[in-house]
Amino acid sequence: QVQLVESGGGLVQAGGSLRLSCAASGRTFTSWVMGWFRQAPGKEREKVASISRSGVNTYYADSVKGRFSISRDSARNTVYLQMNNLKPEDTAVYYCALDAGAGRYDYWGQGTQVTVSS
Repeated sequence: QVQLVESGGGLVQAGGSLRLSCAASGRTFTSWVMGWFRQAPGKEREKVASISRSGVNTYYADSVKGRFSISRDSARNTVYLQMNNLKPEDTAVYYCALDAGAGRYDYWGQGTQVTVSS
């Protein structure tokens, strides 16, 4: 089994920054993709960013390009989401999720709330 634990959410003013962390424990995989998703009230879940195990392949939603940065520390089994120049529309519950090679995100964290005030 795999456990994902997010941390780093909170309340920040517009223009501020936060760094989310996602620590993975349990089984290990030879290849994986870790993604960050978010869901705001009344909206569908949105994929924000993802990163491969090697760190070579990354993805960003258009809405966060240039402001968010995803990275990983393989030694710590941790993935980070650095969020800069936050906007009120970034307010959501942020989840990390793991694709262990099956082409789908089978493992999910419990989520961490990010609130950006105007």
